[in-house]
Amino acid sequence: MEFVMSYSGGKDSALALYRMIEEGHTPVALLTTVNRDQERSWFHGIGDSLLQAVSESLHIPLLACVCTADNYNQSFEESLKKARELGAEACVFGDIDIEEHKSWNQDRCRHGGLRRVLPLWQQSREELVYEALRAGFRAKIKIVNASKLDPSYLGQDLSLPLLAKMKEAGVDICGENGEYHTFVYDGPIFSFPVPFVMGEVVELGNYRAVELRKKGAE
Repeated sequence: MEFVMSYSGGKDSALALYRMIEEGHTPVALLTTVNRDQERSWFHGIGDSLLQAVSESLHIPLLACVCTADNYNQSFEESLKKARELGAEACVFGDIDIEEHKSWNQDRCRHGGLRRVLPLWQQSREELVYEALRAGFRAKIKIVNASKLDPSYLGQDLSLPLLAKMKEAGVDICGENGEYHTFVYDGPIFSFPVPFVMGEVVELGNYRAVELRKKGAE
């Protein structure tokens, strides 16, 4: 089956993509929503040069859905239609167990004319994080909700010791409720590690985000 991957740049979407490829399915594009005003991906705040580098390393074309909050749904559906023209039969999402997200995915796919596929749905949050690490994915903590997770985690790589520390602190180590967001820069489906450098930390209300930019892209 050919599919388009709803790709945030984080660990869950990377793992869902990996599973689909391992099962013999073919990705035709990475669909990433981009905040038109900020010129960065929605929710994970990844800039264009890094998104392009991820696309190059994965050898999967980037289908950027540039939109505002007001036209987010409509723009996503239009991007799904573009993916269908590229041969996609389904859109794959990395959501795990939040029903509201599942319903949103279904509504967008229905209007976009594609099947909805959820490879990680209703599986153990903890086991999925461990699976991503065992598979060899490398993920940088890009954003933290400071009301749920100490900002000292920002900029660190996910690792078994770090997950153990989170668990001891009573934090959902998967971050499915928005405790943190990651940027995956290497792994079993990457042809090369995406080179990047970390910049300043930005405060966004309860959130703290570390600036990442492609190495050499000044």
